Amino acid sequence: MSASKGELAALTRMFSSTVVRELGRQGKSGLLARLLHQSGAAQALKSEATVGDAFDHAFHVLRSLGNRDEYVYRSAITQKILLGQHSLRTASMLGEARVGASKADVVVFNGTSTAYEIKSERDSLARLRSQVLAYSQVFAVVNVVTSPSHVVHVLRQVPEYVGVLVLTDRFTLRMERRAIGDSSRTEPLAILDFVRLDEAFAILREVGIEPPRVPNTQIRGALNELFADLESTRVHDLMVSTLKSSRSQSSAENYIKSIPMSLRAAMLTLKMNDASEQRLRDATRLPIGAALAWR
Repeated sequence: MSASKGELAALTRMFSSTVVRELGRQGKSGLLARLLHQSGAAQALKSEATVGDAFDHAFHVLRSLGNRDEYVYRSAITQKILLGQHSLRTASMLGEARVGASKADVVVFNGTSTAYEIKSERDSLARLRSQVLAYSQVFAVVNVVTSPSHVVHVLRQVPEYVGVLVLTDRFTLRMERRAIGDSSRTEPLAILDFVRLDEAFAILREVGIEPPRVPNTQIRGALNELFADLESTRVHDLMVSTLKSSRSQSSAENYIKSIPMSLRAAMLTLKMNDASEQRLRDATRLPIGAALAWR
């Protein structure tokens, strides 16, 4: 489906954290109302359409080959892998997980840890190799999810153990090269840098070490000394079990099924309280005419 650059930009912003958080805080969004006009979505939908229908329409336009942005790829991973192959009862997803100077676009924890780096048709591949090497220090499995136009270049740039998936024009994920998982590649100090302090303490207790009792200014240095002596695979496996508990999304399973498919990736990577989640869900069920009045 064709759209101008301005319309595509407006459609993309509909899924921004700013819009989603406004809906959660207020049950409405003036920015969304403006974007519905700028994107042409308001004119393309029937009067009885809902706000949820507007999001689904926007996503349908964005998922067309040539229009796709990072959010479309993240949604494909959410729909096809997290919710398609796994479930929120057994797996958790993080978005933009910081690893050193990089951010993994999506990380899934189930029986292991899997990082997904997205390289859409709009993205440069300049930093790709350094990114996947950084992720390999923390996660046992690393994949690049890319477009048909990038796939040959991606295969040339990344190590052979990195998996390569292609988001096809039919919105399916095709395995171009299967990843080779190996937790022994991970590094305890890189894992320590990735997890929160409470999670680092939990890992230490699991290996029989009492967390250090030192001033806050010295805690990271003390933890570095302890983690440096630990075995990589053991620390990785404990990271997975710890984060599956500390960052569990199992309670969100029913809620996620109740909101439009196009918004599920956004809601799984944003933290909202129950009241905000309810306001957002209620907003998606309003007629689009009500949303246009939010301006």
